[in-house]
Amino acid sequence: MTGKGGVGKTSVAAATARRCAARGLRTVILSTDPAHSLGDSLEADLGPRPTSVGERLWAQQIEAQHEMEANWGAVQDWLGRLLADRGVMGIAAEELTVPPGMDELFSLLQIREHHASGEFDAIIVDCAPTGETLRLLSFPDVAQWWLDKVLPWERRLVAAARPFARTLLDVPLPDEDVFSEVQRLTTNLIAMNDILRDREHTSIRLVMNPDRMVIREAQRTFTYLNLYGYLTDAVVVNRIFPAEVADSYFGPWRERQAENLELVREGFGPVPLLTARYFPEEVVGAPMLDQLGDELFAEHEPEAVLHSELAQRITSVDGHTVLSIPVPFADRSEVQLSKVGQELIVRTAGGKRTIILPSALARHRPTGAKLEAGTLEVSFEDDRPRRGPSDSAAPSTGERHSRTGRAQVSGALPDLPRRRAPASRRRS
Repeated sequence: MTGKGGVGKTSVAAATARRCAARGLRTVILSTDPAHSLGDSLEADLGPRPTSVGERLWAQQIEAQHEMEANWGAVQDWLGRLLADRGVMGIAAEELTVPPGMDELFSLLQIREHHASGEFDAIIVDCAPTGETLRLLSFPDVAQWWLDKVLPWERRLVAAARPFARTLLDVPLPDEDVFSEVQRLTTNLIAMNDILRDREHTSIRLVMNPDRMVIREAQRTFTYLNLYGYLTDAVVVNRIFPAEVADSYFGPWRERQAENLELVREGFGPVPLLTARYFPEEVVGAPMLDQLGDELFAEHEPEAVLHSELAQRITSVDGHTVLSIPVPFADRSEVQLSKVGQELIVRTAGGKRTIILPSALARHRPTGAKLEAGTLEVSFEDDRPRRGPSDSAAPSTGERHSRTGRAQVSGALPDLPRRRAPASRRRS
């Protein structure tokens, strides 16, 4: 579970865990948020290891210091000596030996540990707010690059330089224990890829309130999750004002929420939507968490993967960035596209869908589109000014582009244009 801070994701995670346990599944819920509130939600004292909080239910709050001693000790000792040689002592040195994001990184290792043990049937993760969660989910790819490209060479260079460094340099070089620890850590992170991207067993659920600003952040997160290849199987809209308040002070708020719920359906379809009302009291403790779980999962099993396909994919084809969007049963003549700022709007006979583009892609313009086998592929090209004759070139077929940042691709949906090779590289 992830979402903007304050939307109730910890309550949703705890309610989901209790519901799973009530269905007979051995369930563990762990918090990766440095500002832990899981213990408060469950009304239990939690530590860094799983603690029983009910029948078939365990909970834990990851503590970075506890995990660091087990996974980062040799590196921390070396960095501490290095900083001490430079006059940085005490608490300042200890803090500087811990890179930012370590608490999220070690939480990944805890997920892998529980997965490998086979002790639990369901693992529920109460993630940090969305920004930290996206950074957490990018760790395995970064670790793979580091292990393949950097670590082998750095290890060899340090080994070769160590005899000279002892006499020429006044700094301690990392020893083999440091490299072994870093390699073990990165290898464990890489192994997380198979777990996090297993769409049959692993998914992410976005939690939000029916407020426009919160929904837009969730849409951006949704796009980035698809970009990383992580499955979002449901979106949870929490704290919806019930019908009883229609004639009260909260009536206008309820009307606005109803409008915003349509934005959720447009922006996240066909991903299932789970909803829960705004309760008259704080959702804390077993009775209130069970009420929340009853509303969220009145029609679904909490442990089930509710949606199995990525809602969008971003790839590179022939030098173009291509966004692929499933539009089953759509007819070519019915599909219309428009782009305004960061928003790509897809209209079909069945409705409208709004996609918040990643910031890098939002600076590009759509140059073409095609519809094949129920998938719409939209091609983008860098829109930065170019020098030379191409400045005055007309837009490609099927596209209209204006200085306002608005583009329209509609009608026959032509195939993606192919770039011609430079003259010097063409074959006669």
